[in-house]
Amino acid sequence: MDSISLSPARDLLEAFIQKHQKDLAPSKNPYMKHFFKLPGASVSVYQSGKVLLQGAKASHYALDLGYQAEPQVEQASSQSQALALIGTDEVGNGSYFGGLAVVASFTQPDQEGWLRSLGVGDSKTLTDQKIRQLAPLLKQEIPHQALLLSPSKYNEVIASGYNAVSVKVALHNQAIYLLLERGVQPEKIVIDAFTTTRNYQNYLKKERNHFPNPVSLEEKAEGKYLAVAVSSIIARSLFLENLDQLSQDLGFRLPSGAGKKSDQIASQILASLGMEGLARSAKLHFKNTEKAKALLER
Repeated sequence: MDSISLSPARDLLEAFIQKHQKDLAPSKNPYMKHFFKLPGASVSVYQSGKVLLQGAKASHYALDLGYQAEPQVEQASSQSQALALIGTDEVGNGSYFGGLAVVASFTQPDQEGWLRSLGVGDSKTLTDQKIRQLAPLLKQEIPHQALLLSPSKYNEVIASGYNAVSVKVALHNQAIYLLLERGVQPEKIVIDAFTTTRNYQNYLKKERNHFPNPVSLEEKAEGKYLAVAVSSIIARSLFLENLDQLSQDLGFRLPSGAGKKSDQIASQILASLGMEGLARSAKLHFKNTEKAKALLER
């Protein structure tokens, strides 16, 4: 039985609770705020904000709460590369500082040997130094569309009604749309899954730009398709460049991720530059913002 523990963003948790109201079940646990009995899984929402999902379909429901499975390091199969393919991936979703980068890349079967010779793989398995070496080569040779939502723009979009999932839907869709507009002709389009297909399609209805090509959302796609791996590398490079530029602009070395180091740097930015400085560099709806305020008040 799968067991997944999460501390999801408030907007994702509220949307999940609203969606599954009919599946609420009683619980005698005084520390539990909500308990859901869903097909294939149970979901416990605690007063602390933590969520425990248990059951065969735990990972399925966890996607709606922002869960991303640990990357599986595997060599992309030759069969997966036998198609002209658009693959997309995003970087920055789990980092408090820095923007959100989404890239769509178009690869063809005859590029497989070259890509493998470079050591192309999921950006999570490569060092930042390797990412910076590979990205310029890939950007030069592989048709791609890169989008970067800066922290300040990200905060504006979230404030306008988007949530952490719907903003990614918008960016993935736009990157694919713009790449298709350039005339590439994929036989398949794959997105590294960050939500369910149903969720994706529901959010997609709100977007202005659409295309007729079918889209597949697949978990761990960066380990299966070189096109997704290419996008992962270019997106990681774009995210790192943005983090470097923001660090230079603000005069603080901004860390990747959302750990205690981020809380500490955020409190220093608040003390020096106020909320305006933090809004320029960080995704404000993360819990790190409140933690940084608490550190400042000590």
